Amino acid sequence: MEDNQLQQELFSQLKNNLPPHLSLVDELSDLLDLGADSVYRRIRGEKPISLLELKKICEHYHLSLDQLLQLQSDTVVFRSPDLNRKNLPFTEQLSSILMQVKYFNSFRNKQILYICKDMPIWQFYLSRELAAFKTFFWAKTINKEPAYADKMFSLAEFDFEETFELGRQVIAEYNQIPCVELWNQESINSTISQINFYKESGQFKNDKDIEAVIDSFDATLDHLKLQAEKGLKFMPGDSDVLHKSSVQLYINEVVIGSNTILAELDAVKLAFIPYNVFSFIMTKDPRFNESVFEGFEILKSRSTLISGTGEKDRNRFFKILKDRVNNLR
Repeated sequence: MEDNQLQQELFSQLKNNLPPHLSLVDELSDLLDLGADSVYRRIRGEKPISLLELKKICEHYHLSLDQLLQLQSDTVVFRSPDLNRKNLPFTEQLSSILMQVKYFNSFRNKQILYICKDMPIWQFYLSRELAAFKTFFWAKTINKEPAYADKMFSLAEFDFEETFELGRQVIAEYNQIPCVELWNQESINSTISQINFYKESGQFKNDKDIEAVIDSFDATLDHLKLQAEKGLKFMPGDSDVLHKSSVQLYINEVVIGSNTILAELDAVKLAFIPYNVFSFIMTKDPRFNESVFEGFEILKSRSTLISGTGEKDRNRFFKILKDRVNNLR
C-alpha cells in the first residue's frame, strides 16, 4: 500500500471513530495546531504527516501503529482509563460510567452486547433501598473508603440520595441504547452473597433495613421481568409512551460469562473487559473485536430468548431468582 493510501486510511479510521457531531478537521486543527487548509491537505494525502504529528494522533486517539500499518502481529492495544487514577471514590467511578454511556449515545447507530456475570451495575439503581446498600457495600468493603470504615449500614444514615440520582441518570442513558444481554442464574449471586455476609456479620444496624433491602431487590427483579416481557427498557412507573429502546434478554444455563461489554457505534466496534471490580480495559482493535463479537454470537445461539417471547422460560427464570432472594429473609 502506498504511503498516501496509508495516510488516507488513518484519517478514514479517525472519522469513523468520531461522534457525528464532531468535525475531524476542527479536531485535528486543535490537536496539531494547524490551519484547516493544512489539515485538508494531509487528509487528502497531498502532504505527508510528520512522525511527531503521527505520535500526537496515536496518543490522542489511542491508535495502534500495528493496526494502522496493518501488521499482522498478535499485539492488541488496550486503554485503561483508571490506571493512573488511584483510590477513586465510588461516586466518581459511577460518574465515569455515566460519561461513557453518554458517549455511546452521541452516535446515531448504537448497540450494546452485555455478557452479565453480574447484574449491570446501574440496574441496582432501579430501586432506592437496594441502591443504598450496594453503594455502601462498594464504598466500604470494595473501595475501603475511610469514611465508612467503622460504620454499620443504615438506610436512615446512608440514603445516598445524590448517588441514587446519578445511578438513575446512567439508567436513563442506557435505556436509549438497544441492547442484547446474556444472563445466567448466577448473575445475582454476588449481591445475594453480599447481603448475606452483612446480615451474618452484624453489619446491618437493624432488621428492618435487611427486610427493606430484600424487598427492594425483589422489586428490581419484578421490573427487569416486566422489561423482558415487553422487550423494552424503561424506568419504573413510566407509561408506555415513555418506553425507550429494545432489550433482548437471553439466558444461558451453562456459561456464566465475564461481565464483558461490547459496543457497536456506527461503523466502530469496541470491547470493554473488566478488572478490579469497577475498572475496565477497552480496545477498538478490529481483529480482536471480530473474535469477541463472534464469541458473543456463539453464546447467544446457545441461549434462550426470554424477552418479548418465551413466557414459560421467562417466568421460570425469574421465579428461581426471586426465590433465591427471598430465601435471604
